[in-house]
Amino acid sequence: MKKKEYNYNYAFVFYDVNEKRVQKIFKICKKYLSHFQYSVFRGEITPSLLIKLKNDLRVAVDEKEDFICIIKMKSENMYGEETIGKKDRQSGEELMI
Repeated sequence: MKKKEYNYNYAFVFYDVNEKRVQKIFKICKKYLSHFQYSVFRGEITPSLLIKLKNDLRVAVDEKEDFICIIKMKSENMYGEETIGKKDRQSGEELMI
């Protein structure tokens, strides 16, 4: 039986990469999503842009050293968010420290 594919429209990206690649990964993520906090991005994204994001990240990382996690959701309304801590001055969002 074939696994059902979903069209995801919202994503979070978390990364922990070698210092040499941090700026490159940051720039790639910034092209597709909103910067949320340190090495965390989130936002609405089309299924085709999600594929492009993943491909760009695969080219830029060293899979033996780096870690990237992409959490995909069908909409931004399908998750609960709670933050504790000071608000980011640029985005007005709370920083999760």
